[in-house]
Amino acid sequence: MFVGHRLSTVWLDKVWNAGVPAVEIFCAKQHLDYRDPAQVRELGHWFRDAQLKLHSLHSPMFSDEVWGRSGPSAALDITEPVKSKRLAIVDEIKRAIEVSEAIPCNYLVQHLGASGSEYDERRVDAAFSALEEINLFAHQRGVEVLLENIPNEFSSPERLVHFLDTTHLKLNFCFDAGHANLNGNVAAAFDTMQDRIRSTHLHDNDGASDQHLFPFFVKGASMDWKQLMRRFQPCQNQFPLLLELQEDPELSLARSLENVQQIFEKLESLVSASADNE
Repeated sequence: MFVGHRLSTVWLDKVWNAGVPAVEIFCAKQHLDYRDPAQVRELGHWFRDAQLKLHSLHSPMFSDEVWGRSGPSAALDITEPVKSKRLAIVDEIKRAIEVSEAIPCNYLVQHLGASGSEYDERRVDAAFSALEEINLFAHQRGVEVLLENIPNEFSSPERLVHFLDTTHLKLNFCFDAGHANLNGNVAAAFDTMQDRIRSTHLHDNDGASDQHLFPFFVKGASMDWKQLMRRFQPCQNQFPLLLELQEDPELSLARSLENVQQIFEKLESLVSASADNE
């Protein structure tokens, strides 16, 4: 939610005080510069004494500080078919994984391809090679790599399952509910990925664009949270409810965190209601 701001212990204190027990940190250099030892060290010292836990790191999508606007070479796409470029991309992701040496975490959430990518068998082979190396590096640090469903032709739930079945990579999933909503059938997406889901990204949208809206608070949002929480209910110990929200510039930090508290309360009440009705 604060990915446009440099991550400091002040932000983390406020998140903990809002009642959030664990977080995912996005490895975007304007937020967490994983190549900056001073920032990583400062955060590592804070987490060692804090009750807030680092649940997961989100793998970097770009090597620059402006979301790839510096040029196409900034994109970190593990399906890159040119070996020399792919090795440089894998090396950049490894540097992000090294954050876990200072701040232990359970998972690294990794995209397979870029948003909107078309399917290409050559790129599937490239992704397999990259993930073998990334997975080994992460495993040596106690981190599990999770593949996320994103809006492209590599990362539909069906394609992700097929990819793991054919490559025999022992990976699991981060289920992104908002991305599934863009394809029109959240329940089917969840059912396809369910056995391998270890984390979630929860956010809302209008069904057409990837907006990362606050659930329950924005007009025009289209997610059926009651239906999704009904499916989540039997899996309560399998994965957390993890919000991945776009900052609302019209809201103060304090108001945003108040809304986050209410979102968790509403989602958890829907899970409880599903249990009571069974």
